[in-house]
Amino acid sequence: MRVAVTGTPGTGKTTATERLDETVVHLNDLVREQTGGDAGDAAASETGGGLVAGRDDERDSLIVDLDAAAELVDERVAATDGPVVVESHLAHRLAADRVVVLRCRPDVLEDRLLERGEPPESAAENRESEALDVVTGEAVERHGDAVYEIETTEATPDETAAAIEQVVAGEREPAVGTVDYIEYV
Repeated sequence: MRVAVTGTPGTGKTTATERLDETVVHLNDLVREQTGGDAGDAAASETGGGLVAGRDDERDSLIVDLDAAAELVDERVAATDGPVVVESHLAHRLAADRVVVLRCRPDVLEDRLLERGEPPESAAENRESEALDVVTGEAVERHGDAVYEIETTEATPDETAAAIEQVVAGEREPAVGTVDYIEYV
């Protein structure tokens, strides 16, 4: 089984999935391995291997070739027994049996991004994306009723990891629309 853990940058995906017992494929790490640098680093190679389709100069980030990423993730999944968790803000764009969308209140998310050194424009864009349910909408469009929203604003990383574990184990029902931040637009 493959479980995608996705969400707007800053919702806690990496921190929570590092606490899981399952095999976790961190898609952004695979991109970094392919490019030899940080996925958002301007110094990283512009073509940097099979996972990079180009560069978004306006956002100072790499554009991931999702077909190549899907193939690489498929190889990693095939080489693993048991459930595999694929973590990235892009994970919902890949094949998955279940999709966990981590959600965070937009003002808190923006503060988290600024604290970790994101440019103010990027933090504001991600705040707006979270308020508009962009990742959740994309996940539902692709995966239908196999989507699980988890609110992380006040949750500890261990609590978030436990909620993800419930999804992996089939102990949690799919839920979309339980988190609403439209008042932050």
